[in-house]
Amino acid sequence: MAVTKTMPDWQHDKLTGLQAISIARHCGQQKSALLQACTNRIERHCMSQERPQFTGPDLCALSARDAVALLKRREVSPAEMLDAAFARIASVEPSVNATVITAPERARKALDNLARDERINGSEAGWLAGLPIAIKDLTPVSGMRCTFGNVALKDFVPDETDPLVERLEARGGVVVGKTNTPEFGAGGNTFNEVFGHTRNPWDTRKNAGGSSGGAAASLATGEVWLSQGSDLAGSLRTPAAYCGVVGLRPSPGRCGGGPAATAFSTEGLSGPMARDVADIALFLDAMSGFDPRQPISLEAPAISFQEEIKRADAKVRIAFSEDQNGFAPVEKEIRSVLRQAMQKVANAGGTVEDACPQLPGLYETYVALRGIHYGSINAYLPDAVQAHFKQTLRDNTEFGRNLKTPAIYDALRQRTVLYHAMRTFLEGHDVLAIPVVGLEPGMVEDEYPLTVDGVPVPDYVDWLRFSFLATTTALPAIAMPVGFTASGMPVGIQLIGPPRGEARLLQVARAVEDAVGFPSGPIDPINKSPVT
Repeated sequence: MAVTKTMPDWQHDKLTGLQAISIARHCGQQKSALLQACTNRIERHCMSQERPQFTGPDLCALSARDAVALLKRREVSPAEMLDAAFARIASVEPSVNATVITAPERARKALDNLARDERINGSEAGWLAGLPIAIKDLTPVSGMRCTFGNVALKDFVPDETDPLVERLEARGGVVVGKTNTPEFGAGGNTFNEVFGHTRNPWDTRKNAGGSSGGAAASLATGEVWLSQGSDLAGSLRTPAAYCGVVGLRPSPGRCGGGPAATAFSTEGLSGPMARDVADIALFLDAMSGFDPRQPISLEAPAISFQEEIKRADAKVRIAFSEDQNGFAPVEKEIRSVLRQAMQKVANAGGTVEDACPQLPGLYETYVALRGIHYGSINAYLPDAVQAHFKQTLRDNTEFGRNLKTPAIYDALRQRTVLYHAMRTFLEGHDVLAIPVVGLEPGMVEDEYPLTVDGVPVPDYVDWLRFSFLATTTALPAIAMPVGFTASGMPVGIQLIGPPRGEARLLQVARAVEDAVGFPSGPIDPINKSPVT
């Protein structure tokens, strides 16, 4: 698909190596071999891909792994990285409304601790060396507001930090701010009464997906290099697809645990978001590790995910289903983009087979599990908080509160059937590839689509059906961009891997990324005229 011919509103610029060279000047020194390699990589990327323009700080164009490498060698300082991040946030926030809470004083104070850390040049796999990161506004960070998108909590400042964020800060991540989310993460469109709507950087008239829409937009615009998301019904997968970035829903326990009040829950989970697959591997290493406060958390693997991804090759085995055996409707254009992407993978040496296992009772099972999530968390919130719930959140909570016992027991039993169906199916394939969603993003004012491919959406969560499988079966899944619609919006594909199979999943994702060649650099928000 010739992207540039279908986007007349883009201001296409083929950037040159001057942008990368200015990074060296910014550092105030001659380029080392490492910095020269970063320069060459940016130059090759910019000269080989046509993209919307990016006018942000040069440091923001680096990948997270290149930025960390430079930080480790002290060729760029953490303070310079913070300056770049805050400058970019100030520049693009009026257009996208992604990083809605910032904490410059807290971030700069964190640099004092970092300067005393003996690991500043350390080789620990998850060491971030002072890289600025963003945290979703559902995850507590001490000294920073945590509103959950709820008016009653708009001034709430927690005293304690979530264990996952503690781990990231201990590993050299510097939290610059909190990203926008729908109220308590309920919704595939990111908006709330505290901060308003987050807008899609590729067309600011449209939504960024949800509930990690702020995280995805912060990455796409170059505000940060890594951004934490969370996922229940595709909450980091949908925004990744809609904003042209990458999001990984990990195996339960891989990135800490579920909500603190339901620590044994496996449905709502944190995960890494980044601009490409290799940066996801870096962030996953930083997030991984056991914490006794999170009973389902897993020990970090013996071989880091960054090392595992180096073993990627083109000979992948992909089972591909355009609609998951007719489980959900998909627009014709989305089908076409995904087919073209899979053809590129096959042309590169992979095996792509049209196949999907039988998944009986998936809908009913997932909806019940989702109801348990809302019934055990949101239904226990104080009345003063629940009084501000939007209607869809109120409906979700009531559904969970009113679940019948047989539905709960049936879901727990059928979940096991579905897990084994996927486990045995994936013995013959590396991943199952399915859509992330069946249509491109709608206008930001529309909470959710009423139809998909002409099929009515009967319930608030039904348009997110492709998110159900990975959540129900506790399998890792990655959403990554593989093309564009005719209107210039990114299209993502979802790869579901085997049990605790993040290493192989990332290897396959890297092979797909190489085959399709989706440009991964940040962009300036594209502000189009309102529809009249």
